[in-house]
Amino acid sequence: MLELLTCVVFVVVAVPTGFFCLHLWNLRSRALDRMATGKVPVSLFVPSARLIWQELVARVGSMVPASTKDLPQLRLRLIRAGFRNPSAVRLFYGVRGVSTLGFTALGLLWSLKSYTAFDNLLLLTGAAAVIGYLVPMQVLLIQIRRRKRRIQRALPNVLDLMVVCVEAGLGLDQTTLQVASELMFAYPDLCEELTVMNLEMRAGKRRAEALHNLADRTGVEELKKLVAILIQTDRFGTSVAQSLRGHSDYMRVMARQKAEEKASKLAVKLVFPIFFCVLPSLFVVTVGPVLTRLVRDLLPAIDNM
Repeated sequence: MLELLTCVVFVVVAVPTGFFCLHLWNLRSRALDRMATGKVPVSLFVPSARLIWQELVARVGSMVPASTKDLPQLRLRLIRAGFRNPSAVRLFYGVRGVSTLGFTALGLLWSLKSYTAFDNLLLLTGAAAVIGYLVPMQVLLIQIRRRKRRIQRALPNVLDLMVVCVEAGLGLDQTTLQVASELMFAYPDLCEELTVMNLEMRAGKRRAEALHNLADRTGVEELKKLVAILIQTDRFGTSVAQSLRGHSDYMRVMARQKAEEKASKLAVKLVFPIFFCVLPSLFVVTVGPVLTRLVRDLLPAIDNM
């Protein structure tokens, strides 16, 4: 029995150790081969499910007829949502087509499964197709609102760092580059927009035009006000640091006022959940035992009378 147990322990320990050593030896041999030949081994490319799905959606989007009238507005919305890929419009049309077909199929299957009449079947299928057509645009609008909110929350801290950089002696272009590199992980959306603005100025655009493009790409009102302040500062030669500091204080005051406004509305908003959710449970807990006792004690007495 002891010998058998010893053999089992040896096998359990030796087999994983052997596989681990073989794996390390394989890694070492491949590294030596790369260092000796200087060539990177070419592996067989296996596309992922995401790439296959993206290619399928792109092909569907290329077959969907696009409206040239709504194309500029759709591109602006996609940019404001953070989709800068040149094929983003085609992907969006593909997603819309796939969503419409998918919801139509689901509505048709639901109607056939529930054995509805022919008129109701057409109504449900048409309603499902309309929902599938509208869902991608609503999701895109939700993404735009979330990105605007993230940029709006990032603006005060970004302005504070810009004030520090300007007071340290940097110009406005170097300041935006420094802020974009320092806060890229904390506020990637706004830093990405600042990087695009610097790239546009390097490409030859004037600073005022690049700032206007920044405001148009984001659609944030506070950023539009900041752009107007920077353009006026650049035009009249006033202090950039003082203007940025004043706008940062203004934004913090506005944020505080919005928080106070939401706090003042809280009492009114709590009326409905308290009335419909909290009070019924309180009535059940407090009045329920009394009512059960009354029913249990009074009903027999009434019957005996």
